[in-house]
Amino acid sequence: MSKKYYLGIDQGTTGTTTLLLDENWDVAARGYKEHTQYYPEAGWVEHDPMEIWDAILESIDMVLKEVGASASDLICIGLDNQGETCMIWDKNTGQPVYNAIVWQDRRTARYADQLSEQHGPMIREKTGLVIDSYFSGTKFKWILDNVEGAMERAKAGDLIAGTLDCWMIWKLTHAGAHVTDQSTASRTMLLNIHTGQWDDDILQILGIPKSILPEICDSAQVYGYTDPLDFFGAKIPISGSVVDQQAALFGQACYTPGTVKTTYGTGCFMLMNTGDKPVYSENGLLTTVAWGLNKKTSFALDGGVYIAGAAVQWLRDKLKIIENSAQTEGMAIAAQKTGGVYFVPAFAGLAAPHWDQYARGTIVGLTGGTTKEQLVRATLESVAYQVNDNLEVMNRDSGIPIQVMRVDGGMVANNFLMQFQSDIMGIPVDVPVITETTALGAAYLAALGIGEFSSLDELTSKWKLGRRFEPNMSADQRESLLHDWRRAVERSKKWVEIEAAEAVTV
Repeated sequence: MSKKYYLGIDQGTTGTTTLLLDENWDVAARGYKEHTQYYPEAGWVEHDPMEIWDAILESIDMVLKEVGASASDLICIGLDNQGETCMIWDKNTGQPVYNAIVWQDRRTARYADQLSEQHGPMIREKTGLVIDSYFSGTKFKWILDNVEGAMERAKAGDLIAGTLDCWMIWKLTHAGAHVTDQSTASRTMLLNIHTGQWDDDILQILGIPKSILPEICDSAQVYGYTDPLDFFGAKIPISGSVVDQQAALFGQACYTPGTVKTTYGTGCFMLMNTGDKPVYSENGLLTTVAWGLNKKTSFALDGGVYIAGAAVQWLRDKLKIIENSAQTEGMAIAAQKTGGVYFVPAFAGLAAPHWDQYARGTIVGLTGGTTKEQLVRATLESVAYQVNDNLEVMNRDSGIPIQVMRVDGGMVANNFLMQFQSDIMGIPVDVPVITETTALGAAYLAALGIGEFSSLDELTSKWKLGRRFEPNMSADQRESLLHDWRRAVERSKKWVEIEAAEAVTV
């Protein structure tokens, strides 16, 4: 008798990770396939949706081959997506009208400023979001306004739009389902989080036809079945879908209000479960949907850092001072200190809690004696500092003191970073046994969607601690480091003159 498996697909910014989990919820195989980042102009970031589709199939093929399984051995499929990255495509041919515009893209920054001046408080109240080019709404508008004939084709009913979860489900079901879940919909800046529906007022302001948008569903339900033509000859239920950071919150078993996780990927995202009520932040955190289950919505506070692992990637690909990210731990330890160097990696502006679209990457404190090891250490420390900025605000705005932080993502393998993170926050950092919690959370939701679990309590018992990092830095040292970090952040702000930013905005 063949074994049965759960499949979790994490479609991320730099690549697609696929986890194959056995019936005991242990990782049987992991597949990963990178895709290309396109930078057609300064501040623009794009992906090729067809390349992403191929990468998804390749990563699934990898895990099935590794264990000698066939697609028909899958019980169900869950997926998570990048969130705000979005696209528009022809529903008859399946051809994208333009590349997917990535969450990091800044081309609509000036328009977002104008929108904020005119409608900021109304959109914040309805969506929970601070108006920013980060979110999908202004990206959809850009494609409709700038791709020849797009608006006419959209109004004629030939085009459909969506975030990458929509694209994946549409492709997997051979155009059988055009859906999104509440959590991903909440990242578009088009969802009214109080009604759970697309907001007509905002759509009208942006000029986006409602007819092109997907149906909003729960985060765990059967959306459709894979088409055997497109999916290795098998018909499997797709029964879980959620935005990536919420998938990690779910995979970390943060089901009760006040529980917190931080995911270290290309960017870095801290989420706190706030239960069945949206909590609004006074200090720049976002109010977002955690997930929708059984027609009930759970909410979260969200602190996002744009550049985390991407800064290490920059050291590797652009400066070429490392060959791979694994080297950074040894180099940071060898440096002992940064020698007063602080790196603010604001390559695409600063997200929470600063929300400065015009900040840019800044390295301060360089001397003639600065070494590459010190620069590597400053890069890793910058990730921990940014996370701490969000933690301080989350403590304040939620009114719930955070006692411990669960962490996940690729960078948690770096022991130096995790220890420094615990030191700079002054609380323990818990690394679980399975650190790919985004794909794991997606698979959990899929299992929930087909009734494999009857309650969240059943899932809570599956979380296992791998390692705990305890703080061992003095309060004085912590305060001294944070004082200089804040000075460095101030120097990075408002670097791009607004006129110059307009020059690269179409």
